[in-house]
Amino acid sequence: MSLDLPTLCLVSICVTALLGLFLLVLWLQDRSVRALGYWASAYLIGGCAIALWTVSPNIPPFPGSDLASALLFASCGLIWCGARKFHGHTPSIGLGIAGSVTWLVATQIPGLMSWDNARIVFSSLVITIYATLTALELSHERRKPKGKAALCARMMIPVINGLIFMSPILTTTLFTRVAPIDAHAFFPLFALLTLLYVVGTAFIVVVMTKEHSALVHKTAAMTDPLTGLFNRRGFFEAAEKLVMKQRKTGQPVTVMMFDLDHFKSINDRFGHDIGDEALRAFAATASSNMRAHDVVGRLGGEEFAAILPGGVETAQMVAERVRAAFEVRGVEIAGQVMNATVSIGVTESLADVAQLQTMLTRADRALYAAKATGRNRVCTDKDARNVEIKPKAKAEAPALAPAAPDGLDADEEGLVVFAA
Repeated sequence: MSLDLPTLCLVSICVTALLGLFLLVLWLQDRSVRALGYWASAYLIGGCAIALWTVSPNIPPFPGSDLASALLFASCGLIWCGARKFHGHTPSIGLGIAGSVTWLVATQIPGLMSWDNARIVFSSLVITIYATLTALELSHERRKPKGKAALCARMMIPVINGLIFMSPILTTTLFTRVAPIDAHAFFPLFALLTLLYVVGTAFIVVVMTKEHSALVHKTAAMTDPLTGLFNRRGFFEAAEKLVMKQRKTGQPVTVMMFDLDHFKSINDRFGHDIGDEALRAFAATASSNMRAHDVVGRLGGEEFAAILPGGVETAQMVAERVRAAFEVRGVEIAGQVMNATVSIGVTESLADVAQLQTMLTRADRALYAAKATGRNRVCTDKDARNVEIKPKAKAEAPALAPAAPDGLDADEEGLVVFAA
């Protein structure tokens, strides 16, 4: 089948330019995805490269072909830079244009490109390198796309095109003795392959950008803005998933509740801004002292929650680690000496019968037992059976007393952590 070069070039220019404009519009609408700027520039520069080839009176090599090739290599380099930026890495513009600079320098050295197939081999090698780097960058997806199929789909087009663009090297080195290779015959094939690569990469870019936007909105909807932990919705959703996972293995789950001691007094003495700093300090301490598979969240106000897999013995060790760490961290917060501490209640249940709300109630009793026996300690629901928890009576409390002598402060609420 013969490939009509002018038609291929015209289609390539139109498709590449339209895709570049499309990505540019997406970037203008969502500046948070800065990688779109790199990708839009890459497509527009690629369109200019193909246009230079098209307007030339001769098929390469021609006076403007060196610049056109350099622009094409720069386009491939910017696609790689965009992939790095999208995944949170620093894009290397110098390496992105290294292929173009090397090409321009090589073409100015007399005799270096005298070999008939030198240009084909060099072009194939540069494009293959950038395609491989792009594929490797996509394989380092830190947001962990669902399943291996998603990862393979993102890597497939760069890898396949890299292999295809390597084929001229083998062809020109292994088969030229049998039948000389005409550089003119390769150019329509390169134009077609480039067009397919451009369209395929654009599809990947749009899909990744859509996933990124969806992830940002989902994260915002499930994250507490003050502490950066799960909010109530996010916490209970993650907790249910963890319980379901434990049910499959027949393992128990544990619920812990955490309450900052005398938190109302902290707000009254230092103000709500410092109180917010205390909440942030506790959230950071709790999350840094929990295990990787544990879930921590803020349920509202000064109420927090975490859920961990395992029995009460393991949860008690984790809870004690959090308590001790916050006792040290709470000595001074935001430049204020406050000696903040935390009381913790722990309860356990088998995953196949676990009900989060029931476990929360039982852990709440354990928390009250921890406060009734002196605060800054860890108690289980078994310990709560041996402690008489008296109802709070505001009328009997001294008018100026900052806190009731036992039990919770008059207006103090619990910080909750579910451990599954």
